[in-house]
Amino acid sequence: MVKVNGNYGKLPGSYLFAEIAKRTAEYTKANPDKKLIKLGIGDVTQPLCPAVIEAMHKAVDDMSDKKTFMGYGPYEGYAFLREAIVKHDYAPFGAPITADEIFISDGAKSDCGNIGDIFDIDNVVAVCDPVYPVYVDANAMSGRAGEWDGRRWTNIVYLPCNEANGFIPELPVRTPDIIYLCFPNNPTGAVATRGQLKLWVDYALRHDSVILYDAAYREYITELDVPRSIYEIEGATECAIEFCSFSKTAGFTGTRCGYTTIPRELKRCGESLNEMWLRRQSTKFNGTAYVVQRGAEAVYSEQGIAQTRETINFYMNNAKVIRQGLKDAGLTVYGGVNAPYIWAKTPNGVPSWNFFDKLLHEANVVTTPGSGFGAEGEGFIRLTGFGDAATTEEAIERIRKVLQMRSLD
Repeated sequence: MVKVNGNYGKLPGSYLFAEIAKRTAEYTKANPDKKLIKLGIGDVTQPLCPAVIEAMHKAVDDMSDKKTFMGYGPYEGYAFLREAIVKHDYAPFGAPITADEIFISDGAKSDCGNIGDIFDIDNVVAVCDPVYPVYVDANAMSGRAGEWDGRRWTNIVYLPCNEANGFIPELPVRTPDIIYLCFPNNPTGAVATRGQLKLWVDYALRHDSVILYDAAYREYITELDVPRSIYEIEGATECAIEFCSFSKTAGFTGTRCGYTTIPRELKRCGESLNEMWLRRQSTKFNGTAYVVQRGAEAVYSEQGIAQTRETINFYMNNAKVIRQGLKDAGLTVYGGVNAPYIWAKTPNGVPSWNFFDKLLHEANVVTTPGSGFGAEGEGFIRLTGFGDAATTEEAIERIRKVLQMRSLD
């Protein structure tokens, strides 16, 4: 008799964004005349930039000619893209990374979920709270999270990130083996300074832990003392794996491309994690499409850099509009400075899902309830700057009117 992975049965409810989609669909079905504005899920809305489109068209032409046709590519990605990443994402910031330490994939989400394949089931995992759900759910599916007690997983070390500590996690009492960090942070929009990251790198080195560092929003950083890569911190090449993405940087959410960096210095139990990941990828992943990788390479061209920067500025202006509009409406607001996410405190302590439903039904605006990111997210909602400029302004005006017209309890 076939047995299934019983860990799936332990998962509480549905995936956060699936639940949001469900509630949104039910409301739309019951109210087909209502125009919804979605500021919840962090999907981009601006098209791929011209430089990327041109490169991808050329790559398609390559596939039409026997002389330039490309079949299976390298499991770790084509050298032209990996070298461009080193030149533009690491070298300018003093991060000592080489092309053979970079693995091209179909996105940071996949790698964040799959990286657990190279770690033993008995490792203790630490996550920030609130947290991007994939970090937790992927470990729960693998059996690494323990049991769900109705609020949290029994074998996960939660690192509270709240107003009291500026949404920056403090070193834990219980020592974890694997530590997930994400800066600029999703969902809070918080960032860690060099000094704050140095504390974590030193901690990981001291305890032989591994940091899994999600840097998907690195291109949105505006402040000077905020590292774009954890490898800017001395010692990080011996204790950290970094995940990066073209999804939010260059609009690849529908095109799918990202990369994971694993330094050759990073070894545990006498094993090279770089070599282990290559073994995993060559077995379970057949590489990112040539056409997509050529498009990603174009992001680093002179035109691509300028064009993607223009798009990032567009989204950050939306974030500014949301941040200021919610402040003017009387809400306490965080984020929106080094990240396209705004983390807003619900008024009068209203529970996150209640406030989500209120904004959905009364303002016809879709947000993300903070409690979906963890217990510390209760009492907050997340909004994103990835929408259209005009509809973003309209959404904030709708929210403002709802907050002015009715008291919340």
